[in-house]
Amino acid sequence: MPLGETGARVFPLILGGAEFGWHVDLDAAHRILDAYYERGGNALNTSDAYAAGRSEHIIGAWMSRRAVRDDIVLGVRVGTNPDHPGLGPVNLIRAVEASLMRLDTDRIDVLYLDATGDSAASLEDTLATAEWLIESGKVRAIGSLGLSASQLVEARILASAGYPRLMVLDVPYNVLRQGEFDGDLKLVAGAQGIAVTPSQALEHGYLAGAHRSRAQVAGSVRGSQLAAAMNRRGTRTLRAMDRIAAELSIPTSAVAIAWLLTQRTVVAPIVNVYAVAHVDELMQGVGAKLSRSQARRDRAGSPVARILC
Repeated sequence: MPLGETGARVFPLILGGAEFGWHVDLDAAHRILDAYYERGGNALNTSDAYAAGRSEHIIGAWMSRRAVRDDIVLGVRVGTNPDHPGLGPVNLIRAVEASLMRLDTDRIDVLYLDATGDSAASLEDTLATAEWLIESGKVRAIGSLGLSASQLVEARILASAGYPRLMVLDVPYNVLRQGEFDGDLKLVAGAQGIAVTPSQALEHGYLAGAHRSRAQVAGSVRGSQLAAAMNRRGTRTLRAMDRIAAELSIPTSAVAIAWLLTQRTVVAPIVNVYAVAHVDELMQGVGAKLSRSQARRDRAGSPVARILC
């Protein structure tokens, strides 16, 4: 599928590297990457803050070993690494240079500017620095995370003055988490032709269906994230997804992916996995087709068939 106006084409499921170097070691990560690539996947997403840069090292080593860099659309998020925090000109350049070194590549296909932790940097200064990175060949296209609808409008005005356009948007979005994207942000993204690559497609893993009660999750950060979804709405949503999964003979996690791919402006969700088996499960969501009754919202704006409200 075309990734907006970047000129790149991506598989409708982007493999994220958030677990690489943290819960997934190098050998296991390379097996996951092999499985994804061999099944037709061609888009990877990582961050300079994942596992203190180890995620980038792992992905870079895999691309080098497999000699597939030219086949891969590589997205990198910068802005939250404690060594190069924020999106100011100096730290932005340093962050990109450090990522290129860890990834063992000369370019980043989509540089996601993560504004979630930086309220000080001027958008104009950030885009001016991004312009230099593009002209130098280190970056091909610009994406964003954490910008408001009004900031996207401001960025478009700056683009009309010659600054680079924001062409891709990462936003946490799934069948349970819709408020952050639905509304003005979605309208602006659609009007500007911005390709949306939503993260948190499985709501920290809850929508995979493996964990359904608080007794199953430990008192870790991930356990707390899972527990937050284990409320009445989350339980009803998961049960409805189970029924759809049974109707389509696919895993529940694949239903979450299929639902996202029915949403206007969404090009490819970003998913982070722990095992090769997860790749196989999620890939089934790409080929699945939800019926109108399975994918529609009711008049109150509730997701996936009225039962998921």
